[in-house]
Amino acid sequence: MSIATYEREISAKEDRIASDQAERAPARFADPRAGMHHRLPGFVQPFLTWLTARPAPGETAKAHSSHYHVVTAFAALIAGVAFSLAALELGGFWLIALPFMMILSSSGMGKLQAVVFHHCAHGTVFRERSTNRRVGETISILLLMKHFDVYQHEHMLHHSPNKLLTHEDEFTQFVMNLAGLRPGLPKAVLWRRVMISFVSPFFHLRFLLARISSCLLSHSTVHNLIGWAAWGGLFYITWLTETWVQMTVVWLIPVVILLQIGTALRTLCEHRFPEQEVINARGKTFVCLATAGVFPGAPVPEKSAMTPSGLAAWAGWWAAMLTVHLFARVFVLVGDAPCHDFHHRRPASRRWTDYIHARQKDADSGCPTYPLGYIETWGLRQAIDENLASLSTASRI
Repeated sequence: MSIATYEREISAKEDRIASDQAERAPARFADPRAGMHHRLPGFVQPFLTWLTARPAPGETAKAHSSHYHVVTAFAALIAGVAFSLAALELGGFWLIALPFMMILSSSGMGKLQAVVFHHCAHGTVFRERSTNRRVGETISILLLMKHFDVYQHEHMLHHSPNKLLTHEDEFTQFVMNLAGLRPGLPKAVLWRRVMISFVSPFFHLRFLLARISSCLLSHSTVHNLIGWAAWGGLFYITWLTETWVQMTVVWLIPVVILLQIGTALRTLCEHRFPEQEVINARGKTFVCLATAGVFPGAPVPEKSAMTPSGLAAWAGWWAAMLTVHLFARVFVLVGDAPCHDFHHRRPASRRWTDYIHARQKDADSGCPTYPLGYIETWGLRQAIDENLASLSTASRI
C-alpha cells in the first residue's frame, strides 16, 4: 500500500468518525439546516427547505420553471385581494384574518417586484426578449415601479463591481437618499433611522412620489398614458361604486405602505460594506464579501424535548420559526431573495428558478471562478444588523 493511499484511507476514516460523532451530538452542527435535518422528522423537511431557503443534506432538487414563479406570484396577490375583500364583507370575527390577507397581497406584490420583474430585466423569465419586456412593463404599471427600461439599465450598473456601492448604484441611492443612512454613523443611530422610516409619513410619501415619478412620468409617453389610464380608471370605478374603504384596505395599503416596508427591509439585508481596500480593488473578492445569503431560521435547541427545559426550548424554537421567521420569508425574503449572493455571482444563470439547490450546489463545488466561498447569515434581523454594522465602520461611499 502506498503512502498516498494510506493517507487517503486515514482521512476517510477520520471523516466517518466525525460524521458519527455529529449524529450522536447533533446540537453541535455548525449548519443550522443540517441540525434540522438530523433532529426533525422527514415530513417537515420540505417545509423547512422552503422556509429557510436551504436544502437538507443530500436532498434531491425539485425543478421549477420560471413560469411557476410568475403564476405563484400572481396567485398570492389575487388570493390576498380576494380574501381581504371577503373578510371586509363578512365582518365580525373574520376581520381578524384581514391583516394576514393584506400581508399575503403584499407578498405577491413583493415576488412580482423582486423576482419576476427583476429576472425579466435579466431576460431569464421568458425565452423572448419582447415577452420579458412586456411583462416587466405591466408589472411596472401595476405596482407603480420604475419604467422597465430605466430599471434594467440601472440594475445592470448595480451588477458591475465598478458601480456596486457607489453613488451610481441603486442600492446605495436607496440607502443614502430614501433611508437617510450614512457611513460612519454609530450602528444604534442607523437602526433608529431605519425604524423611524417605517412609521414616518415623510419616508412613505417620498418613496411613493419617487415611484409615481419614475413610473408615470417616465421617458415613454405611451407607457405614461397607459399607466395614468389604468390608475385613473381604478379610482374612477372606486368613486362610482363608493368603495373607498375597500380600495384603501385591499389595494392601497398593501401596494404603498406594506410593499415599501418590505422593499426597504429586503434592500437593507442585500449588501454589506467590506473593508475599504477590498472596495477599492473592485474585484471578485469584493463581490464575494459585499453579498451574503440570508436564511430565515435559527439553530435547533441542544436539549432533548423529553425534558421540561428541552420541551420549553423546542416550543420556543417552533414559535419563532412559525412567526418571526415565517413572516420574514413571506413578507420580506420572497422568492430567491435569501440567495441574493448566488444571483450576484451568477446573474445570467437560468438556474435561479431552483435557487435553493442551485446556490447549495455552487457552494458545495467551491464556487468556481471566485476566490472565496459563500457567506451566510441566519435571521433577517441579524443580517440587517451585520449590514448596518459594516456601514457604520465604512469610511465613505
